Amino acid sequence: MKNTIITLAGLISLASFSTFSHADDFKKDGAENGVYVGANYGYLKVDGEDDFDDDNDVLQGLVGYRFNNYLALEGSYIDFGHYGNNLSSAKTDGYTAGLKVTLPIADRVELYAKGGQLWYSTDYDVVGFSGNKDDEGVFAGAGVAFKVTERFLINAEYNWYDAEINLDNVSNGSDTETDFKQASIGVEYRF
Repeated sequence: MKNTIITLAGLISLASFSTFSHADDFKKDGAENGVYVGANYGYLKVDGEDDFDDDNDVLQGLVGYRFNNYLALEGSYIDFGHYGNNLSSAKTDGYTAGLKVTLPIADRVELYAKGGQLWYSTDYDVVGFSGNKDDEGVFAGAGVAFKVTERFLINAEYNWYDAEINLDNVSNGSDTETDFKQASIGVEYRF
């Protein structure tokens, strides 16, 4: 996983350098507002008061609408993957909806922050007791995006998701505070 991130970071650097060397070809074409789609791949740290602490890959698909250069509404589907050990394991996936605030700091570079609501479902198996729990939480994140063209961007971001995993059949249905911490790189295309 670490080699993949290093390789992808090198590709981002190369793409950024090659687009900066062709600055005359870079033209604004009206992608200031409208629909965009994207995907992220990265590293997930599951951190909590339970036996599910683990490191994992995370996949995320997203769609959003930019109202202007500064504000967007964004939704996503996230596969947090499998985590745990032989005695206790879980798989979580979910959906988000939130606001994304962007600050263009150069022609080709944008900083952004986002936050909102997470709805998630966890399938778990703890010492032979299994179940499924649907719940909701909040999330917040920040990142930087590099414009390869006015419509195609490469980004790096960090997101934090607050989750309570309720194990209905285990430990008298106790809740365990769990944080999902996601560091990822991705792409975005603006229509």
